[in-house]
Amino acid sequence: MEFIAPVDAVFLLAESREQPMHVGALQLFEPPEGAGDDFAAQVHDKLLGRTDVDPRFRKHPATIFGAPQMAWTYAEEVELDYHVRRLALPGPGRMHQLVDLASGLHSSLLDRHRPLWEFHLIEGLADGRFALYSKMHHALIDGVSAQRLLRRTLTSDPASSATLVPWHLPRGRRRAATGAGGAARNLVSAAASGASLLRAARTALLGQQLSLPFAAPRTMFNVPIGGARRSAVRSWSLDRLQQVKKATGSTLNDVVLTMAAGALRRYLIERDALPDKPLIAMVPMSLRGEDDDDTNGVKVGAVLCNLGTDIADPLDRLQVVSASMRDGKDIYRTLSSNQTMALSALMLSPLALNLVPALISWTNPTFNIVISNVPGPREPMYWNGARLDASYPLSIPFDGQAVNITLTSNADNLDFGLVGCRRSVPQLPRLLDHLESSLAELERAAV
Repeated sequence: MEFIAPVDAVFLLAESREQPMHVGALQLFEPPEGAGDDFAAQVHDKLLGRTDVDPRFRKHPATIFGAPQMAWTYAEEVELDYHVRRLALPGPGRMHQLVDLASGLHSSLLDRHRPLWEFHLIEGLADGRFALYSKMHHALIDGVSAQRLLRRTLTSDPASSATLVPWHLPRGRRRAATGAGGAARNLVSAAASGASLLRAARTALLGQQLSLPFAAPRTMFNVPIGGARRSAVRSWSLDRLQQVKKATGSTLNDVVLTMAAGALRRYLIERDALPDKPLIAMVPMSLRGEDDDDTNGVKVGAVLCNLGTDIADPLDRLQVVSASMRDGKDIYRTLSSNQTMALSALMLSPLALNLVPALISWTNPTFNIVISNVPGPREPMYWNGARLDASYPLSIPFDGQAVNITLTSNADNLDFGLVGCRRSVPQLPRLLDHLESSLAELERAAV
């Protein structure tokens, strides 16, 4: 038994039927040439044969001192045919049916009496492809780490038929401190650098170089949410966004954020719900280095970004987004990882009020939406000889934050996954159309 790190425990404490706290992914695969109709069934049998399960995939919350969110315990046996399931779509096997199925799977809570993860192999698409929907609790792993873990199951060799599974992978080169001892050392490190943290907080909060908490306007997204989810997915050519980046001298993430800002502006105008003040996005920032292979727990900071949704001109909006992100990153560059975590907690502490649904109707939102860009592979990847066509991340809407936009790179594409409260965000797929219109608008103005 080991104590749960405080930042990980938050995701267990905040979870409810209305607010599941797992991250997910919907991966699409093209079977290898000559594969039979039973290829997906063969893959499923291989998965069930990988019975060695790493400790992190045996973890579930234990009750200690009467509290069920303070410590992890480890299951002695993992019932793989519960955690790894095979499903089939009904005819005619359209893409929207797959996304609807993933939406339902993403709406349900993970069983806390079992290890906090599930994988669903889904066949029956009319074009012959199959999908893998996975979900892991955010207390167990953050979104960036989950993407890295899934990426480590893939290979760039199309001839490889090795069956790598997330629950049993070779150990990474480095291990971060874990458990109570590691958490204590992190707290001591953060406390020892309190002076620089206070200086950073003063610059951020008083200098207004970051979008301030409580500066976000109230929107239709900032309401109490229900437990049912709707998902929407689409891929865009990375080259299109790179062309805008080169023409404007901005970063790729700035272009992504401006593309999302334009889509949100159009969506809200369509519903006569666009506020006069600009929307504020929380942009997660991984604190893991590229060579940090430890994927336990959560290591994520946050930048608050002015999306410029009150600005009609797309290039002017891009300038506002770029300046806001640049100022936010400048603050964090002066801090250690522990200081960054502490400052992120300081910046986002008002969000804790949103854990009490009754308060959401009268407290100002800390930010309006989470938009996360997770780096992925830049070359074609394969799994069991099947080519990865798309990898759509599906993240977490929070109470008071009814929609989430997450994307990841996959070879020559950017794969967007949108998740919204089914009750609070009507016609979520319309945001996909608006993302395309927003990107086309940027291209016309810049390229």
